[in-house]
Amino acid sequence: MTADPLFYKIFKDIPELFFELIGQPHRDKSIYEYSAPEIKQQGFRLDGLLSTRPGYSFAPIYFIEAQAYKDNNFYRSFFGKIILYLTQYEPTNEEWYAVVIYDKRSSEGKFPPYLKIFLPVLRRFYLDELAKTPNQSLGVGIMRLVVEKKRKTQTGEFARQLINQTKSEVTNATLQEKVLEFIQTVVIDKFPNLTLKELEVMLDLESLKNSKVYQEGKQEGKQEGKQEGISEGVLKQKLETIPILVELGLTTEQIAERLKLDLETVRENVKK
Repeated sequence: MTADPLFYKIFKDIPELFFELIGQPHRDKSIYEYSAPEIKQQGFRLDGLLSTRPGYSFAPIYFIEAQAYKDNNFYRSFFGKIILYLTQYEPTNEEWYAVVIYDKRSSEGKFPPYLKIFLPVLRRFYLDELAKTPNQSLGVGIMRLVVEKKRKTQTGEFARQLINQTKSEVTNATLQEKVLEFIQTVVIDKFPNLTLKELEVMLDLESLKNSKVYQEGKQEGKQEGKQEGISEGVLKQKLETIPILVELGLTTEQIAERLKLDLETVRENVKK
């Protein structure tokens, strides 16, 4: 599948949320790097991989999928790609895990009985069920914000809760700013026609005016590629996503449709 680019941004830019989700919040993120490697001989591509940097092979590597629809061939394909990757790249890590993040349990397809040998390394997370647990973690909440389809009022209320949770739980200033801006990005992605004023009211965020998203978006109307209705800050984040989608094998037409950009702007940025 082609996973949501917002999940790619989490795995690449805020891996702390991923490690929090899988119950390892103290894992050192600095020893990992995110990629979506191609298995050239078969033309397959992994959706996400957190591999360790040189010298840290004692730590496990993580193969990641974010799945939001039912596919009974999913596990065959997923583990097939993992085995091909291990065969081709021969990592020296002693451990690896296959992590699947489902929006809800009903999106999980059948698990073939002949793949039970992989159950010890399989980790499955169902965001709808995790949402019902007491003291929901920030990582779970943000991933729910990405996948859940809610009305504007409900999304705004949920986003405000996550903003308050971020401010109270994330003490690192740089990480806090990164998470707050990501929450804003998710809301804008869901409601691309929001003006900056509407976004400010919706999120009830006093610090919005000091954020990078707001500062870079104040000159709305001067957007690169003449993208109407998109602030410069939002456009910049969309443009930064293009190389990731190119690596994942999407065509310029698919990227333009997914990011709601005109085709010429995508082509220009693919060439850079």
